[in-house]
Amino acid sequence: MTFTLDLLLILVAYLIGSISFAVVVSKCMRLPDPHSYGSGNPGATNVLRTGNKVAAGLTFLGDALKGFLAVVLARAILGDPPMNVYLHSWALCGVVIAVFLGHLFPVFHGFKGGKGVATACGILFGINPILGIATLSTWIIVAVFLRYSSLAALAAAVFGPIYFVFLFGFEPMAIALAAVCILLIWRHKSNIQNLLNGTESRIGSKKSKA
Repeated sequence: MTFTLDLLLILVAYLIGSISFAVVVSKCMRLPDPHSYGSGNPGATNVLRTGNKVAAGLTFLGDALKGFLAVVLARAILGDPPMNVYLHSWALCGVVIAVFLGHLFPVFHGFKGGKGVATACGILFGINPILGIATLSTWIIVAVFLRYSSLAALAAAVFGPIYFVFLFGFEPMAIALAAVCILLIWRHKSNIQNLLNGTESRIGSKKSKA
């Protein structure tokens, strides 16, 4: 029964992650399909290229909340106290990876998903608020001073698992977060190349054809 419940939670987490708020918000606000301009990535940074800051904010919030909701829902069902990162850790690890994979490869949107920055942020807050604040602060600092969303995301991705180990030790969740980190870096491989070439778009740059 426990194994079946774990699998069900992982499946539900994937389905929650598969809701692409960049697409949903753009349709609701009658904006272009985020796949059709800029980087072609259905995420908040690309939606911002339309000039609609409200749409970009709602996209980030929605993608973050689905990561947060999947983790919090799993913890509530598993009987895992909000500030505890040890109980049912392997099941929770599966949920974390599943909701992130749902965002990257959403079944509802032809498996064409985003890069996972906002969803990863929500996951971290679901695991522990202090962990989330520390990682989000890293993103904000890099983004504000350098104005590269991708570079900020890469820095936050690397430091997220490090912050976890520093706060809670080397628990199974550290492995799950390392997997999320690797996936996030992989999704940013084109951005890494652009950064090296000096052609990466800065935050707030206007849209262009994908």
